[in-house]
Amino acid sequence: MKKILLYFGAAVAFTIAGCQDKLKENPHSTLTPEFLETPQGFQMAYDASYAGGRTVWGTMDYFFMTVPGTDEFISGKDGSNDMNKYASGYTSTTGTMNNVWRPCYLYINNCNGVIAAADKLKDFDPEKKARMVAEVKFLRANYYFVLVQLFEDITVSTEFQTQAKTSADKQAGSVAFDQIVKDLTEAIPALPAGPFTEGVVPGKTSKAAAMHLLSKVYLFRAGGKYAKPDDFRNAAAVAVDLIKNVAPGAGLRLQDDFGRVFAEGNEDNSEVLWTVQHTSNLPYNGPGNSSGHDNILNHLWVPKYDELDGMQRDVKYGRPYIRVVPTRWLTDTVFKERVIDTRYKKTFQVAWLSNNPDKLPKWPSPLPPGAPAGAVAGGPKYKVGDTAIFMPGVNKTDAEIAAAPYLMIPPRKYNTSMSPAMIKYYDTKRADMNYPSIRPVIVWRLAETYLNAAEALYKDGRPGEALEYINAVRRRAAYPNPNPQQMDITAADLNIDFILDERSRELCGELTRWFDLVRTGQLINRVVLHNTDGQKNIQGRHVVRPIPQAQIDAVTTGAKYPQHPLWQ
Repeated sequence: MKKILLYFGAAVAFTIAGCQDKLKENPHSTLTPEFLETPQGFQMAYDASYAGGRTVWGTMDYFFMTVPGTDEFISGKDGSNDMNKYASGYTSTTGTMNNVWRPCYLYINNCNGVIAAADKLKDFDPEKKARMVAEVKFLRANYYFVLVQLFEDITVSTEFQTQAKTSADKQAGSVAFDQIVKDLTEAIPALPAGPFTEGVVPGKTSKAAAMHLLSKVYLFRAGGKYAKPDDFRNAAAVAVDLIKNVAPGAGLRLQDDFGRVFAEGNEDNSEVLWTVQHTSNLPYNGPGNSSGHDNILNHLWVPKYDELDGMQRDVKYGRPYIRVVPTRWLTDTVFKERVIDTRYKKTFQVAWLSNNPDKLPKWPSPLPPGAPAGAVAGGPKYKVGDTAIFMPGVNKTDAEIAAAPYLMIPPRKYNTSMSPAMIKYYDTKRADMNYPSIRPVIVWRLAETYLNAAEALYKDGRPGEALEYINAVRRRAAYPNPNPQQMDITAADLNIDFILDERSRELCGELTRWFDLVRTGQLINRVVLHNTDGQKNIQGRHVVRPIPQAQIDAVTTGAKYPQHPLWQ
């Protein structure tokens, strides 16, 4: 049986029909190179190129590589004990790496096929073809950016592979960065302005999304060994151009209320630059729950509320996978200010209403001092629909806990089963509690563009210019306070630690944190300071992911495929 390095992805049975209002899936047979050069085949391969987003954003594998093992989250009771904790079991054989590596290369090859076929395609609208090729270059840049951020030095190919290969070369990460920048700079002029431009359906890309990605690419490269002298300046220029010039004409702006950005059903709001679409068509979208292309972000933060008095599992509160819980640094320090800054209460669930009449707790006899008026020894503490669990976010005495008419969990009582639960991906519209989410995954939004601009300007030696962008995000966080300027900072407040803290307050849980810490050189330092899981285990090699052993073993011809030097 032949082993292959890259995979021809056009046979994937998930397509995004470009002329439809909603995501649609149609199983189809393998697309041959000859068929790709026909209008029908070209359209199908183009559609299939988008499907790769589902194998990255929304899956547990990519979640494990970007969210836990940082200063923001540690393992929950049902979380991983290897990657999350940088433990000895975390090696190149850990399947998580290959579960991201393989599909990215599959869809890169799919994109290569579309781009190669475009020159040979006859009887096809030239303008439409140019736009489709631009979109596919954006997608290829995406997949390569995922890989180079995680693995640093990777294989880069723009050739369409139609035969199995048993040999492969690995290039320096600089090659990948150059290819990504090339793809994006070529794509941007041919793309529609934004997601609200006529003819752009949800999930399709735009100039705004490609510019945001390009800014992120410059910013990430600027912090690593392949940095170029003008990377921070370029990152700032692209982000500012998007904010000042492209966004207004494309109908893009920050939402007035931070709480509306991730509101269920509002995923196509004015702040969202690009989403990965999912569907309620279950034969194509689950309920696999833990693998493949399902969006299971709705499950991964849900605590074990169902094991407590007055509660049972339901669709509203979700299935308790509890893969991660927030660090005390995140809840107690980063989100310490909760009077003017509203983001804590709009990011975390801290209260649960009783939904189980068979598990109502009773008052003890005698009643504890301070019990509320109307409490009766031996009687129920509350009824269904009343608060059953509440996390006040500040410490309470044992006497206050005992007197509360619900289970009160102050910070000192947080544990890996019950802690504040990140709510950005909750999905109450599923047909069954166990099903994955049908919500689109918000991959990028304009608030991050503002933070990218602020960071790039600061690193380029222009902190005064950076304030406009970071203060815009902070002022929005005060909504509906009539004096949002109370959130403003000055140039003296600005440093990389403040910027990273602000990114946590704004982007917590949005599949970016591991990358943010790596590119700023802060991963090891912040894990040691704030992550009780990994602080004793993290080593220098953990700033990059190991090349999957499956990839190394698949190369059986020619030179051995090299592991990253830090993992040898």
